[in-house]
Amino acid sequence: MKRSIPCLAALLTFSGAACAQGSVTLYGVLDAGLLYQSTSAASFAPNAPNLGKVYRYKDGGIYASYWGLKGSEELGGGYRVNFRLQGTFDSGTGRFGLSDTPGVPAQFNQFATLGVSGPFGTFNAGRQIVPMVYAMFETDVRGAQYFGSILTAWLGMNQAAGWPGTSTNGPIGALYDSNALVYESPRFYGASVALEYAPGGVPGEFQGGTRESAVLKYSNYGLNASAVYYNGHDANPLPGVPPSGLNNNRLVYLGAMYTFRDFSVSGSYSRGKNPANTARADYDLWSAGLGYRFTPVLKVTSGFYYLKDKNNSANHSSEFAVGTEYNVSKRTLAYAQVGYVDNHGTMNQTIVYGQPVAPGESTTAAMIGLRHNF
Repeated sequence: MKRSIPCLAALLTFSGAACAQGSVTLYGVLDAGLLYQSTSAASFAPNAPNLGKVYRYKDGGIYASYWGLKGSEELGGGYRVNFRLQGTFDSGTGRFGLSDTPGVPAQFNQFATLGVSGPFGTFNAGRQIVPMVYAMFETDVRGAQYFGSILTAWLGMNQAAGWPGTSTNGPIGALYDSNALVYESPRFYGASVALEYAPGGVPGEFQGGTRESAVLKYSNYGLNASAVYYNGHDANPLPGVPPSGLNNNRLVYLGAMYTFRDFSVSGSYSRGKNPANTARADYDLWSAGLGYRFTPVLKVTSGFYYLKDKNNSANHSSEFAVGTEYNVSKRTLAYAQVGYVDNHGTMNQTIVYGQPVAPGESTTAAMIGLRHNF
């Protein structure tokens, strides 16, 4: 349940800040459960050995636990100034989530934005979840969850491209971008567009560390469809290597989901590569999903995800996941899910975000948990 904090409390929390609005909203989610996985690894390294079965408490069976603050001020004429601060944390250890600096956590690693909204749409500036992730979420029956979804399959693409999992700065696409400027248009007959540009701020190198993306979406008559173009420079640089503006991160995504009564079906195609050196990273990802809502509080979803290395046909993986969700109450969700991934060659696609799998290992995972909103 969301709670309103009076302006005086907000002033006490943020010393020296002005409070023009009447309230600030505190909100968040706790999401955790018990995970069993038939194989495991200590890291995403290409030579990481299989350490065997693992049974553990795991944060984030659906999505990560997080908390945040948000507020807005009316300017008149339908215009508002908005802010949002939001960050993930591990409910098992209390640690904050990763930032885009390797090994460094951040308190507000998902959102730290200031923006304006109105009849023209919405503009936000600062660190934020990038538009491509919302496009994936809306065109995947599994909802881009942390267990067996288009999100874990796309992260598998990043792992295959060398992402060590120690930061949020991946080599293909992005989940979050820092210093991002994002515009989202209003819907026009179901169609909308989102545009992103993130300046790198590298002295003497205009394109150093920059990101840009465009998302075209359509939502009407039970159909959600998305087209994504993401391009980045100096993605996931090696330690000590200065940004040079190298164009080495590109993702193209086409996806759709159609819902008719209680049935939902989805499909997508992704192409991720390093434009400066396609021999280093060039991957195809296909997905398909099917879901059914039995009652307003009970649904079952399933998804299949196939990842292929275009540079080496021996490297490929297939992932399948199925899960059920039951709304125990308005704010509490119980879930159970099971998944299987068949990795070949050097592929180490995971079933669960944050639980590595050794390269070439086939793995089964199962998880039960609760997700509670406050």
